[in-house]
Amino acid sequence: MPKIDIHTHILPSDIPDFKSQFGYGGFIQLDHHAPNKAKMLRDDGKFFREIESNCWDPAVRLSECDADNVNVQVISTVPIMFSYWAQAKDCLQTSRFLNDHIAQVVRVNPKRFVGLGTLPMQAPDLAIKELERCMKELKLAGIQIGSHIGDLNLSDEKLFPIFEAASNLGAAIFVHPWDMMGEASMQKYWLPWLVGMPAEVSRAICSMIFGGVFERLPKLRVAFAHGACSFAATIGRIAHGFNCRPDLCAVDNKANPKSYLGHFYVDSLVHEASTLQFIIDTFGANRIALGSDYPFPLGEEHPGQLIESLSTLSTDIRNQLLYKTALDWLSKKEIDFDLT
Repeated sequence: MPKIDIHTHILPSDIPDFKSQFGYGGFIQLDHHAPNKAKMLRDDGKFFREIESNCWDPAVRLSECDADNVNVQVISTVPIMFSYWAQAKDCLQTSRFLNDHIAQVVRVNPKRFVGLGTLPMQAPDLAIKELERCMKELKLAGIQIGSHIGDLNLSDEKLFPIFEAASNLGAAIFVHPWDMMGEASMQKYWLPWLVGMPAEVSRAICSMIFGGVFERLPKLRVAFAHGACSFAATIGRIAHGFNCRPDLCAVDNKANPKSYLGHFYVDSLVHEASTLQFIIDTFGANRIALGSDYPFPLGEEHPGQLIESLSTLSTDIRNQLLYKTALDWLSKKEIDFDLT
């Protein structure tokens, strides 16, 4: 069966010395310390993550895609590259660098890759201009954004013009957790990724629901990473809180949170067959798309394996999860790709 993986990350093989350019630090550089390996380092030398050539070499990616029968990857930057903390003009420059790289990868293999850009979200005017460039000039399919923007949740009115522009431009939005809440106080046991990351996704979904973003922009196409994480398991609590304390929850949107189930997309990266079935029951198969978090170890090593392992799924539902929902979210047609 065809596969479109909506959750994959890519970096350029070389990243400029932004610290020298901008006069302050915090940016990521790559140290290619061994063949086909590199360390992601903050420019103060602090280690973040080791990556391999499949993170920057399209030929390696395609070889691994072929091995797992993945027809198309939707590629976006690694979230640490968002740089929402930087000065807006500098974040615009880093965003343009990353977006130009992604667009070039797509241009070389337009049947195999779809690109999502990144924006200086802390400066909505600049973000909208770069969004327009992504869609009109670079021909990307949309953007990837973080689960919050500095101190702003996605409900903040300052960010609404960006969502409005995305809706008008037909841009798909992929929301990825980053800069996890509570990270400083739970460094041990990888808890920011195991506990904070699931909470970040729920934070983003609840912010967009309670803030009325979906209500005001019904045509906006938003997908959330990691199967909506803790949101799916706590929607009952969220709805109950809305009903029992409308004075706190219904201040910007009077619609029940449950009414938005089926109005946004999530990826399939939930790691357990029973959880996959649960989110199918919660959101509907037509709102769930294959997502692997390639090429990172917390993702699905063989994209689509979990979907294929669920023997109770009909062929139609399996196809919906493996590629049809992705086409809907991207607003693409099968003829845009080689899905044979």
